[in-house]
Amino acid sequence: MMQVNFQQLFEQLSSIKVGVIGDVMLDTYMWGHVERISPEAPVPVVSLDKKEYRIGGAANVALNIRSLGAEVSMLSVTGDDDENVILKKMLEAEGIRTEFLLNSSQRITTSKTRIISRNQQMMRLDNETTADLGYEDENRLILAVQHFIAQEKPNVIILEDYNKGVLTELLIKKTIALCKHHNIITAVDPKRKNFFSYKEATIFKPNLKEVREALNIISDKTDTASLQQVHQQLHQQLQHQISFITLSEKGVFYQDGNAHQIIPSHIRNIADVSGAGDTVIATAALIYAATKNTELMAAVSNIAGGLVCEEVGTAAINKDRLLKECVHLLS
Repeated sequence: MMQVNFQQLFEQLSSIKVGVIGDVMLDTYMWGHVERISPEAPVPVVSLDKKEYRIGGAANVALNIRSLGAEVSMLSVTGDDDENVILKKMLEAEGIRTEFLLNSSQRITTSKTRIISRNQQMMRLDNETTADLGYEDENRLILAVQHFIAQEKPNVIILEDYNKGVLTELLIKKTIALCKHHNIITAVDPKRKNFFSYKEATIFKPNLKEVREALNIISDKTDTASLQQVHQQLHQQLQHQISFITLSEKGVFYQDGNAHQIIPSHIRNIADVSGAGDTVIATAALIYAATKNTELMAAVSNIAGGLVCEEVGTAAINKDRLLKECVHLLS
């Protein structure tokens, strides 16, 4: 591996400015215990022990950016509801800027409630709008993106898609065009619906399953040659710079021009994979913005993704722990 002063690199992250655009969510966790089956129906009765709110969706990407010490603003449209109030307060408490976070009476704030007993998820309740933003909200958000770029001059913008309707085709197109014009890196975590709308992005980070579905690939090969082929097919459609594909337990693959590599994952005690993709895109965007080194970007975010899988539920990366691991595994 390349010679890197990780201490210095991690200190450098605090000078990077980031915007995250995408679907924000409020995650509610209800922890309880089951002692009996309900007399009303054959279902367990959960006695609640505690309830906890967490920052989810694209907002979890912003939380990871913040955990790594960089400055971050959240750009999205939420509902005009109680969940939005709770979420905004939580973002502000974490030092995530919310002046470009809009709300709309046409939307509801996406919230996911998970009921957990004995560390197992028993049920999830989702409350959300998945329709694309209406004309007016879409234009308000495009305007917010323009203001954000002019005012904050960010180094990188992350487009974090959860198919909840915030990232419309027009918004994606305008954002990437603005970023190209202002020399801002764009990092994309795509979902199925707008998969091929992210033309000319800098970093395109799908997972292997998403790529296979989007490109209709039947083969389940994950060798270098097959992944290079995937990059070629993606590049034909997207004209992007870097393919960065997460391969779950097999690690990550990147290709930037002719440079490419599979970086295997490190052995971990996996507790929960939720939120790992958010950590990977946040870490990748920051490391790339700081160094323009694709191999380093892939290696560090591969470690970061593995670390958060050791926690139950969505968790943000711990900067000191990541630094220690990078020094231990990469130098």
